[in-house]
Amino acid sequence: MQNLIQEISNRCYLTPELQQRILKDFECIEIKKKEKILAHGNTAKALYFIEKGILHSYYYHDDRQVSSWFYIENQFITSWYSFYTQKQSYEEIEGLEDCILYQISYNDYQKLIADFPAFGNFARLLAEEMLTFIDQFSKGWSFLTAKEKYQLLVTYIPNIELRVKLGYIASFLGISQATLSRMRGQK
Repeated sequence: MQNLIQEISNRCYLTPELQQRILKDFECIEIKKKEKILAHGNTAKALYFIEKGILHSYYYHDDRQVSSWFYIENQFITSWYSFYTQKQSYEEIEGLEDCILYQISYNDYQKLIADFPAFGNFARLLAEEMLTFIDQFSKGWSFLTAKEKYQLLVTYIPNIELRVKLGYIASFLGISQATLSRMRGQK
């Protein structure tokens, strides 16, 4: 849990009381490879911190699975739209490896925000980081070639091809797996 505490303390000051509440409210869970923490149509009732493993979020378009992002150690993950609005998710989240996660329920997250202004600051900064990343990524993404998209992905997640099936990466890039293989061979 030390990594979780460190990531939160990078964004806000942790009093001993707040640290104790975090230790109480975040629950350690383990999921197996291919296990889902969120299914399409369900509401995201928890925020997760990845201690170990890699997960991906995805959705379906024309009956085809499309990867929307990959999350690795020391990152927070949820269906951001669904978690913040408490509405049904259009995406699913699945482990690509066996994972160790710390989860906090939406209700406990809101109570922490109400009870500890410093944690409210953490929550605001986390939301701002996600919004900034998604906004910057989505605006620039449209104008990149497939090779540039792949290079950008690798800067965010070095050695991703060692941890994620190439089919998922190709889906994320919007290209075929054969095109991805050719592109990777041209390094």
